[in-house]
Amino acid sequence: MVKAYVLVQSSVGKIPQVAAALREMPATVSCDDVTGPYDVIVQVQVDSVEHLGHLVAAEIQTIEGITRTVTCPVVNY
Repeated sequence: MVKAYVLVQSSVGKIPQVAAALREMPATVSCDDVTGPYDVIVQVQVDSVEHLGHLVAAEIQTIEGITRTVTCPVVNY
């Protein structure tokens, strides 16, 4: 399993809609609205790095209101 945090910036006034859409995704473990340079942080869990890439590029980044994402895969040392 691959876990990652996706840091999301959204258009002004779109945080509630963006967060609601992210919470509906099957890969979502948790999703929080935050303050600071990002608007929403979503934790996801998928089967592979390839699936993570697809999730971010084809599913998350296509949500209306999302302007930018930064993906942070979890590593265990």
